[in-house]
Amino acid sequence: MVDAPDLGSGAERCRGSSPLLGTTSDAGIIKMTGNRTPFHALLPLWLFWGFNFVVMKTANDFFAPSFFAALRFTSGALILLAIVLVRRSPLPPKHLWPWIILTGAMQIAFCNVAIQVCLKYIGSGLMAILTYTMPIWVAILARIFLKESLTLQKIAGIAISITGIAILMNIELSGNLWAILLGISVAVIWAISSIIMKAKLMECDMMSLTAWQMTAAAVTLIGYTVATSAFEAQWTLLSIGCVAYNGILASAVAFLLWCYVLTHMEAGKAAVSVLAVPAVGVLSGCLCLGEPLTLTMGIGMVLILSGIVLVQRAKAVR
Repeated sequence: MVDAPDLGSGAERCRGSSPLLGTTSDAGIIKMTGNRTPFHALLPLWLFWGFNFVVMKTANDFFAPSFFAALRFTSGALILLAIVLVRRSPLPPKHLWPWIILTGAMQIAFCNVAIQVCLKYIGSGLMAILTYTMPIWVAILARIFLKESLTLQKIAGIAISITGIAILMNIELSGNLWAILLGISVAVIWAISSIIMKAKLMECDMMSLTAWQMTAAAVTLIGYTVATSAFEAQWTLLSIGCVAYNGILASAVAFLLWCYVLTHMEAGKAAVSVLAVPAVGVLSGCLCLGEPLTLTMGIGMVLILSGIVLVQRAKAVR
């Protein structure tokens, strides 16, 4: 799931040109075109990313976690590399490759294997919420490493979200607390990768960057799968559908939709709009997998999402 670009990075990072992605300035930065909310792109994006937590949980019935992630990102990387080739996007500068490989291994490889493992023990909706606490950890880490300001609104949002996380952790104290902690680590690692990208990779073409990050993740996952002989798989129409959904829709197509959204919305509004993804994840888990949603869980999830909205909508103070 965590193959999306940094939620707080904004449209200025979407470089290059393509009929889908919009027009570019002389510097190669895509301009935001139009003021209307592009619901025709947001709706499938919410569906592809939100429902994917159900698909990923279902895939655990057929595949070892690392093998499934390897299949997903190998197919996704091949699609994006083909697009990069057609667009004739430049290769990233040599001095950035260590950072590209590192963020690919962290944000895509580790995070998605960890999500797959977590989904064996906790619900898909809960995992969706935990994953999308990423902006909270970005706000904290950006203060430490990028010296970005922490306004009162951001501090309030962080406190509210942490309260929600504490409520969810309290629910799991008698069960799979370690899975909750691993789920939180996904958001933290995603946040660390976002900080690295902001500090080191801002000059990269976004399409090329994501394609090569996904390739680095695929190579990492294949290597890990080979080393651990984790090739367990049951090939059925449903399991093939899980791989196809993840590689094509949830990875390649969803990324293109996200770039399109960034060209038609302000970056801050686009970041907040993506918070519909965990809501779709929770609803999908309830409807498709019969996952329970207690009042206490609901309160915890609402607090987390409310805190994230406060952090995302906080105005920067220089």
